[in-house]
This record gives sequence, structure tokens and C-alpha cells, in this order.
Amino acid sequence: MLVSGFIAVLIGYSSSAALIFQAAQAAGATPAQIGGWFSMLGIGMGLASLALSLWTRMPILAAWSTPGAALLATSVQGLSLNEVVGVFVATNLLIVLSGITGLFARLMHHIPQSLAAAMLAGILLRFGTATFSGLQDNAALCGSMCLVWLAGRRWLPRYAILMALLAGVLVALGQHAIHFPSGALTFSVPQFIMPHFSLTALPGVVLPYFLVTMASQNAPGIATLQAHGYQPPVSALTGWTGFIALVLSPFGGFSVCIAAITAAICMGDEVDADPRRRWMASAIAGLFYLLTGLTGALVAVLLSALPPVLIATLAGLALLVTLAGSLQRALAEPAQRDSAIVAFLVTASGVSLFGVGAAFWGLAGGLLVHLLLSPRRAD
Repeated sequence: MLVSGFIAVLIGYSSSAALIFQAAQAAGATPAQIGGWFSMLGIGMGLASLALSLWTRMPILAAWSTPGAALLATSVQGLSLNEVVGVFVATNLLIVLSGITGLFARLMHHIPQSLAAAMLAGILLRFGTATFSGLQDNAALCGSMCLVWLAGRRWLPRYAILMALLAGVLVALGQHAIHFPSGALTFSVPQFIMPHFSLTALPGVVLPYFLVTMASQNAPGIATLQAHGYQPPVSALTGWTGFIALVLSPFGGFSVCIAAITAAICMGDEVDADPRRRWMASAIAGLFYLLTGLTGALVAVLLSALPPVLIATLAGLALLVTLAGSLQRALAEPAQRDSAIVAFLVTASGVSLFGVGAAFWGLAGGLLVHLLLSPRRAD
């Protein structure tokens, strides 16, 4: 159980911490503030994992929203840091309300899953292309990471991203490309940032961020628990994780969700033969998350010292599987392919109209095509 809990946290950080770093940079956060954000995320995920596992006696593991971070990294340009924090607060408030009222279930009933998947795929496309564009700038670094990742996917798929990270660090060390900033050994105290609410950010970022987080993070997390024979209290878990994130939002804790992939590490037969005892693995993972919260500044410093090509390649590799799955879900239903491809292409285009970002227009365009074509096909 101790090993499973540690591996879950290690993979969670190594697979997408680079993406969080990119999102924080896009929001305009300073290195010190980014360190505080990692601290808040570690504390939030630790509290949620430990408390919810103890309460439910189920392996409830929390995570940040990786798809949500990808959306933020591509959608917050032009917003001030205060407005970005306002996005955090508004989104997490919606998640809390969805847990209390069942809003999410009703909303997703009216939005085809193919459109939500297409919007996510459009968001992730930039990261997918950035995975290999680094070959032009640093073929040795990017190429070695891609090859090691491929070998990892073949023989050790659970550790593929971690292996790619280690390969990238070794090559970067050989190239003398790792440079620690001044003051690297100082600790960052999370800073309170007053949220400001932008009328353009509410439909353009908050709604897509909410949908992506719920459909691509919380929903798979709940499904993973159910697939392992557990019957979790869905609304309560959604509400409590959203509430923790809401409290931490002004300090950079942008997201606390139900984990899926890393949570599965705490649910297998190798954890414990008795499924009723596996909650201890996620509770232990919560303790490790709390420890990472104390070293959030160190995580930020290590990431800021790495070459941009390494960060971009690592983030892209971490999202390739998610991108492929999103495209598959988006195009699975022949009757919805027209609307899905419109949602995908508009989102991927990065178009911004009236100050509202591409994710919103992709979803809106896909819904319009869906509404116009569905009646004709029903005849």
C-alpha cells in the first residue's frame, strides 16, 4: 500500500506537472507564485484524498484537472492574473453547485459527449504538435525523449512519462542546458490574489473549463471507481472536491478533482486482496501529496530550470493518450461527426471573437451544427 500510494503521487506529478507550469506561466504568475500554486495543489489533493478515503472507506484519490490545465494554458492570454484567479473561483463554484444540485448531470444530458470530446481534442492539439516541433530546435533532446517514451509504452506503460522525463534530464545535463534561477533555494509562501471577474472570461473560459474538468476528469474518476466495484457518493465527492478547490483558488489551487488513471494504481489486486482495505493506499497517497505541498517551491524551481523544449515535449507526450481517446470519442458516432469535426476545428484554430476564446466558439459551433442537422437525420 505504501508503494502504491507513492507511485500514484510520483506518476501524477511527473506526468503533468510541466503542463501546470505552462498554464501558470500563461496566466502571468511569477516563479514565486508558481511555487505557491504547487504548494496549494499538493495540500488540496492531499486533504481531499486523505479525508474522502477515510470517510468513504474507498480508494478516493484526488488530482488536478490535467485537461483543465491544458485549456488554461491556451485560453488565458490577455487576462490579468486577478482575472485568471476569478476564472478559478467561478469554475469551482459551478462544480460545487453541480454537486449540490445535480447540475452537471442535467447539463451533460443536453450536450452530446462527442462535442465535449471534440472540444477537448481541439484544446489538446497544440500540445500534440508541440511534442514533435522540438525536433527542429533540439533533435537530440526531443528525439531521445520520444524514443524512450515509445519504449516505455511498449514494455512499461505505467512509467513511460517518468522514463521520458529522466531521459530528457540526462540529455539536458549533457548539453549543459539546465540553469537554476537565482534564489532557487528560497521557499515560496502562497500569495493571496484577489479575484476579478471578467464578463468575456465567464463564457469564453469558465464554461469550457467547467465542462472539460467535469467530463474529462471527474466523470472518468467516478467511472474508474465504479469499474472496480465501488459505489461512490457522486454528488458528495463532486461537491467536496470542488469546495476544497474553491477555498484554495485565490492562492492558486485552481483544481481538485477525482483522479482516474493514478487512482487505478490504488485499486488493483496487487494493493490488497481485500477491496475493502484498498482505501488505505489512497489515504497514504494523500499523505505524500501533503508532503509535496510543503515542497511546492522546489517543484517550480526544478521545472523552471529545465529547457523549454523538454517541458513542451514532456507535456505533449503526457497528453497524447488523452488526445487520441478524445478524438476516438468525438468521431465514434457517425451521426454526430459533422458537429464534432466543426467543434474540433474551431477550437483548434485558436480563434477569438469579441474577446471570447476558441473553446467556447468550438462548443457553440458544434452545438449549432448538431441542432441543425439532427432533425434532418431524424426524418
